[in-house]
Formats: sequence, C-alpha cells, structure tokens
Amino acid sequence: MADTYDLIVLGSGPGGYVAAIRAAQLGLKVAIVERERLGGICLNWGCIPTKALLRSAEVYHYMTHAAQYGLSAEKPSFDLGKVVDRSRKVAGQLNAGVKGLMKKNKVTVHEGVGTLTGKGKLSVSQGDKTVELEAKHIIVATGARARDLPFAKADGKRVWTYRHAMVPEEMPTKLLVIGSGAIGIEFASFYNDMGADVTVVEMMDRILPVEDAEVSEFMAKQLTKFGMTLKIKAGLEKLEATGSGVKASIKTADGKVETTEFSHAIVAIGIVPNTENIGLESLGVKTERGHIDTDGYGRTNVDGIWAIGDVTGAPWLAHKASHEGVIAAEAIAQALGNKDVHPHAMDKGNIPGCTYSRPQVASVGLTEAKAKEAGYSVKVGKFPFIGNGKAIALGEAEGFVKTVFDAKTGELLGAHMVGAEVTEMIQGYVVARQLETTEAELMETVFAHPTISESMHESVLSAYGRAIHI
Repeated sequence: MADTYDLIVLGSGPGGYVAAIRAAQLGLKVAIVERERLGGICLNWGCIPTKALLRSAEVYHYMTHAAQYGLSAEKPSFDLGKVVDRSRKVAGQLNAGVKGLMKKNKVTVHEGVGTLTGKGKLSVSQGDKTVELEAKHIIVATGARARDLPFAKADGKRVWTYRHAMVPEEMPTKLLVIGSGAIGIEFASFYNDMGADVTVVEMMDRILPVEDAEVSEFMAKQLTKFGMTLKIKAGLEKLEATGSGVKASIKTADGKVETTEFSHAIVAIGIVPNTENIGLESLGVKTERGHIDTDGYGRTNVDGIWAIGDVTGAPWLAHKASHEGVIAAEAIAQALGNKDVHPHAMDKGNIPGCTYSRPQVASVGLTEAKAKEAGYSVKVGKFPFIGNGKAIALGEAEGFVKTVFDAKTGELLGAHMVGAEVTEMIQGYVVARQLETTEAELMETVFAHPTISESMHESVLSAYGRAIHI
C-alpha cells in the first residue's frame, strides 16, 4: 500500500522546503522527497556557502588594506582549507536547521530519487528499496544544475563548475571565468581578492548583462581597477585541460583568436533545469526548453501537478523559489477547502536581483533602457556614494544608487545599486514597489543618518531636481 498525503513536494531546496512548511502550517499532511541533502543546491552548494567564502575574502581584503584605516597587520595570509571548511560548516549548520524545521512542522522526509509514476503517484528509490507515495497534489521543485561546455566537460581538477569552485583543493594562480552573470562575477571577485590572477570572458557586450548599463559599466571599471582582465564580446573557441592547467582559445571582439594558458577555469554559463527522467513526459506536463510552464500560482497544465523555483525558469533565484513555494502551498490548501487563505499570483517585476561581489550589485524592476523600450517617459535619479557621509567614513565611497520613475505617474519603475551593502538596501525599493509607492511618498520618508541608505533618498530627490548633497 502506498503512503498517502495531501501534498508531496519533490525537491527540498529553498522552494521545496518552504512550500512543505507553509502547507503543514495550513494543516495539510505533507511529505518531501530529496535525493541529496535537505536545503538543496542553494543551502548546500550555492547561496549560503558562497557568501561564507565571499565574507572570508572581504575580511582578507580589509586585512591587506589595513593601513587605509590607520591600522597595521603584518604579512596577512590565509589557509585555503580552513576558509573552505568554514564555508562547509555554515552549510552544514543550516542543513541541520532544515531537518529541525521538517520535524517541527511534522513533514515526513523521504530520502531517495523521486519519479512521477502516474496522476497523484510518486515512487522514491534508494538503493534496492522503493517506496510508493500518493497525494492529490504534487509540487515539482527539482531545481537546476550548472550548464557544461559541450566541448569541455568539467572534471573537477582543472575545469570547474560552481560546486568545484567552492571546495578547491588548491588555490588557482591564473583563473579563467567563463561567463559574467552573478555566479561568474561572484567567483571572480572571491578568487581575485584571495590573490589569483583572474580573467573573465563574456560573449555579450558588457558584464552583468541583465543589469542596468551604467551599473555594468561601473562594475567593469572597478573590477579592472582591482586587477581583473575583462574580455567582452568574446567567445571561447576551445578549452583543453592539460597536466598543469587549461589552454583556452578565445575569440576577441576584433575577431582574433588568442590562446592563453590558465591554471584553472570556472564555467558559469547558465543552468539546465532538472526535468529529465522524473516522469513529466508520461503525464503530459508542458515544458518549454526544459523548463516547466506554470501560471502565477505554480499550476501546470496537468491537474494536481505544480512546479516552483529554478525548474520553472528565470529568474533563477532562491527567494523567487521560496515565495513561489508559499503561493503554491496556499493555492493547494485553498483547493482542498481552506477558505481562510488568499494566495496571490507571483509578480516577477518585484523580485530583487543581487550579486554579492566586491562591490555588490542589487536591482529591482526595469532598467532605464527597458523602461524606455516599454514606452515610458522616464525621470532618472542618480546619487554617488562619494556624497554620502557614512560611505566615506567606511572607506567605501565607490558606488551609486539609480532610480527610474514614470514621468507621468511617479511610479517607481526600477532601482539599481552598486557599492557596499547594496544587497541589504535594495529591499527598501522592493517594498516601495510592492506598495505601489510613488516618488512623493519616497521623498517624504525619513532616512536615518548617517547611513548609506540615505543615498536611496537622494537618488529619488535627484530624479526630480531636488538632491541635497550633490
């Protein structure tokens, strides 16, 4: 006999485990299936451990630049093994925390590989043991994995994916980073701050191509200033692992092919959704380029099958997955008769994006270019950190905040930041967009002094010709 539940969640990443908890809070009998470790890629191999690594790099940077703060530190050094070990311990602590949350919320955990075997049916295999589960509703939250280069598969020795880059056995001396999205730039920043000679290759016409053009331009100047080599509008023609490193043939913007040797290479060219071999095809679940099609509540075209997170497509962000998990859980509870929940459809325009490099990048909503493409007449404000007292006091005066408004209505169309702690600050603008705030409310808001967040206020004022400190 199959174990029966109200809801089965396939995958325990930041989307899956949050969906399971919310559904349990609403009184549903819930099971979650995980083939590796609770918390998924984000907690174990992504968001959290990379931030631990970046924090170590940040502290090391301050140690090597202590003199700028009137301090002295003799011959700063690091133990790569201990840096990595700290990162893994952070991930382990949070993995244990998710286990505790599953127990607290009475969510049954099934370890193994889950496969949809029919409508409302799912089998879980681990070794020679198979468990059959049934539920009226199933959420697919299987996430995604790193995309490989077709002509140079990652081997973990010289050619790395993000997983390999988080647990290096040796420090790269000369590192090639292929791709300049958030993952590529974060690893480039980490290894650059730890002393590696870093080259970034990007086929688009600028790094961080999804960000506002001014942010990309500023980041390019800063990273170059920090010693990185950036090759934009460049393509990787060939990558060959050798006994001592990798040999890369790079076609540059002028059409010439350069062959350079590196000690290691990180492939950060995107992700592939984990939709193969889990039974979607037999049920007729609609996908597009591997990603599962859903509505704003996580429903697929097949009744009772839901999907959330990276497996559903861009933006591939943990907080997007978590929010989708809550929405889907509430929609399922409502479908099962709970009249006290009122799920809301996901608005992807209010999902912030963050890059935790040095300097940091954060944004929400439309870029200036996208706003104009959409037909808006815009008012744009910009305020540099050099005009902010707290930023100067911190020794972090490089950066700016940019805001984009609808000139007709005052709607905040987008906000874009680069500099110290902007990944913490962006939430102010996210809340403003969620509340449909106009420039008037933002102008009338009191910002604490001294804080870097005052730059947010000044940027709004700047859009309307009222900036005070510039």
